[in-house]
Amino acid sequence: MLEKLKQFNFSDINLDDCFFDSLKADYGPQFIEWYTRKATEGAKALAVVDNRGVHAFLYMKRENEEIATKDIVLPKAERVKIGTLKLDSTVEGQRLGEGVIGVALWKWQLSKIREVYLTVFPKQITLISMLEKFGFKQVGIKENGELILMKSRDNIDFSSPYKSFPFIYKKANRFGLIPIKDIFHDKLFTYSESFYKLSDFKEAIAGNGITKVYIGCPYTCTQYSEGQVVGIYRIYTGNGSKGNRSAITSFCTITKITIVKSDNKENMSFDEYMKMAGNKTIFESSELRSIYKSRNVIMIEMVYNTFLPKGKNITYWQLKNNQLFEDHPYNIEYTAEQMKSIMKMGGVDIENIIID
Repeated sequence: MLEKLKQFNFSDINLDDCFFDSLKADYGPQFIEWYTRKATEGAKALAVVDNRGVHAFLYMKRENEEIATKDIVLPKAERVKIGTLKLDSTVEGQRLGEGVIGVALWKWQLSKIREVYLTVFPKQITLISMLEKFGFKQVGIKENGELILMKSRDNIDFSSPYKSFPFIYKKANRFGLIPIKDIFHDKLFTYSESFYKLSDFKEAIAGNGITKVYIGCPYTCTQYSEGQVVGIYRIYTGNGSKGNRSAITSFCTITKITIVKSDNKENMSFDEYMKMAGNKTIFESSELRSIYKSRNVIMIEMVYNTFLPKGKNITYWQLKNNQLFEDHPYNIEYTAEQMKSIMKMGGVDIENIIID
């Protein structure tokens, strides 16, 4: 199973790997010269590498210069440039592309720089489609035919949580919790670092992407809504005190809700349900079949906006002592101010995630 992105020195990644062949073909000797120079300088990149070779490569840098296009020159400004973003075609269907773009946008968000951009050739149709899904817009064409795609904090498109990712709309007005048992949480939310995170499992394909699908069996199917911001509440199931180990680890925005069954009434067939679950969930077929037998079954699709670092998870006792856990997680609904206070407890920079 593919691992998540990890940091490597350029010099530690084999430039002769066939992964780089298309870049050599597109850019010629200049790419080899550039890569060799970066390796000599000690540059680092994020990559997915295993014994079969390189599967993903992400290099980003800060710059402060003009951008020349065929028609105009974009003025000099501090920007984050995604210098290289490439995926191996063998990982198609494993949702890695979405995850790599998500990591790039998280890094841009942390920089607090106004704009992020990259250049791509028009033939990269799949990559362009993913970038546009995440709010990148074409702002020009270079002399060599590459498209210049950019995203700016000044005009974030809040028409969908994907286009606005990783930011949360300031006008969001519903907030709640989604409880997930630790064994499922740790496979799905791979960047959320719980101190008590399990280590004896293989990461699921569902963990590679920014889209997360939760399938649950709540008391009723009416308490969640599209556009709602939710804290992901990891339920600790091991031995010992649960009050200090069950905790909020992440925050997501709900993008789609499908009521599969309500009061034992089937709204879709088992085959339709299995197809919709696809590779975005962490359940095995036998587990999905068992869930389908429940009285209420709801499928919630979410965008993984942000995660809390290890040591910053917000525990049950922290919530309880601040009157923020007064009911079953399914039933809890917070005000905007309550959700902001919870995020602050986890060290979230509110001004850098909830914006206009």
